[in-house]
Amino acid sequence: MEAINEVHVSEPGLVVVDVAAADDQTAFAFQAALTGMWAATSVERATRDLGQPGVRLRCYLDMRQRFSP
Repeated sequence: MEAINEVHVSEPGLVVVDVAAADDQTAFAFQAALTGMWAATSVERATRDLGQPGVRLRCYLDMRQRFSP
């Protein structure tokens, strides 16, 4: 994965979330749970790292913007 950019964590409440999961479905279900609670970026696809199990994705969220259920 790419390095974390300073702007992504420049203020309290900004979070970078790296997800490792067994499969795409699990990774995207977790991302959906995050976006249901906070303002977050959406990720179009997960990546597979050669020699590593499962899939990975990264999303950015703003915990200052909480959504009510």
